Amino acid sequence: MRRSQFPVVLLLSVAAVLLATVPVLADWPQWRGANRDDVSKEENLLQEWPEGGPKRVWMFENAGVGYSGPAIVGDKLYTMGARDGKELLLTLDANTGEELAAVEIGEVLENNWGDGPRGTPTVEDGIIYALGAQGNLICVDAATGKEKWRQSMIELGGTVPTWGFTESPLIYENMVLCTPGGEKGAIAALDKNTGEVIWQTSDITTGAHYSSLVVRPGNNGPELVQLLPDQIVGLEPKTGKVLWSSPWPGKVAVIPTPIVKDDYVYVTSGYGVGCKAIEIGADDKVTELYDNKVMKNHHGGVILIGDHVYGHTDPGGWACQDLKTGEEVWRERSKLGKGAIAYADGRFYCLSEDEGEVVLIEASPEGWEEHGRFKLDPQTDQRKEAGKIWTHPVINNGKLYLRDQNLIYCYDISENGDAAAGK
Repeated sequence: MRRSQFPVVLLLSVAAVLLATVPVLADWPQWRGANRDDVSKEENLLQEWPEGGPKRVWMFENAGVGYSGPAIVGDKLYTMGARDGKELLLTLDANTGEELAAVEIGEVLENNWGDGPRGTPTVEDGIIYALGAQGNLICVDAATGKEKWRQSMIELGGTVPTWGFTESPLIYENMVLCTPGGEKGAIAALDKNTGEVIWQTSDITTGAHYSSLVVRPGNNGPELVQLLPDQIVGLEPKTGKVLWSSPWPGKVAVIPTPIVKDDYVYVTSGYGVGCKAIEIGADDKVTELYDNKVMKNHHGGVILIGDHVYGHTDPGGWACQDLKTGEEVWRERSKLGKGAIAYADGRFYCLSEDEGEVVLIEASPEGWEEHGRFKLDPQTDQRKEAGKIWTHPVINNGKLYLRDQNLIYCYDISENGDAAAGK
C-alpha cells in the first residue's frame, strides 16, 4: 500500500512558513548604511525600551581615541581609532566585541576637539577602504589584513582641514571616490584595485570640508552628489564631468551628508546657514525649491522618512521638516540636547552629544513621542575638554552600536532578545 505523503508535505509547508518569517539581515557596509541614508531595513526590534534601556551585550574598551563609526559585514565590525600615536583600522567580532585585527593607517591627527580618525570604513567584496584624519587612504584585504595599496589626499592636492579629513570613501563600480579638495581637483576617482587616479575634477578646486559623497539615480543615469563649502555638485561618475551645480553659502564646517530622492537633492549645514532643496530636471537644469533656516544641522545628520526630514537643528532642538515645501512640521526644544540620529523599524534613535543620553522616539510627522531612554555608562575618560559624543548610532542584526572615544558599546534591541547570540 502506498504510504501517505501528507506528513512530508506538512513539514515542508511548516518549514516554508518558518523561513518566510525569519528576517533577512542586511549588512551595514559603510557610512550611513548600504544606501548612505541612515535608514536600517531591520524589523522585529523593540518598540518600547525597559527601564534603564536595552541589555548591553558587550563593551570594548580599547578602540583608541577618535570619532570613527562602525561598518558591519557579516559578524565583523570595522572601525578606526588612534592608539600610541598611530591611527589604526580595527576589526572586531560584532557579536562579542573581541579585537581580531589592527592595521596601521598613519600618524595620528591631534586636535583640540579630539585626536584620531573621524570617518567610517567602507567594505565591499572582502576589501576595506579607510580614510584617516591626516588624509591617508588605505585599501586592506579583510581576510588577511594585508594592505593592497594606499593613497594620500595631500598627494592629490588637498590640505588637512581644520578638524581633519572626516569623509567616508564611496565605492562606485570600479572606483573609490573621495574629496581631497585643492587645485588638482576637489573630488577624485581612484581605481579601487590599485589606488591610481582615474579622474579628478580640475574645474572644481574647492578645499575639502567634511561631507561624504552619495549616488543619485539621475534622469540620464547615476550621478555622484557632494556638498562642498561653496556649492552642491552633481558629477558624471565615469568621467567626473560636472552635470550641474548650485551655490551653497557654507560657513566654518560643512558636514552633513546630502539627501537624495527622485529628482530632489536636500542639503543642510550649521553655523547659522540652514537648509536647501533643489530639483534636477531632465536637462540637468537646477530649480531651487526653497532655502531657509528650518533645519540648521551641525553634524548629527538628517534622515528622510517618506517626505519628511528629521534631525537636530542648531540651535532650536529636534525638528521635522517637509522635504518638498521646506515648512516646519514639528519641533521639540527641551526633551533632549543636540546630537545624532539613526532609524530602524519605525523608530528614531537619538543620541545627545553632551550627556550621552539615548532616546527612542516614534518616527512620525505627528510629533515627538518617546518610547524609552538610557544614558551611556560608563563614559570615556579620554575625551578632550572640547570634545563630545559625536559618533553616530548604528543599528545592525538586532544590535545598537554606540561609541564614546575608546569605548564601543553593543546593545541587544531585538524583540526576542536573541541578538546577543549572533542571530
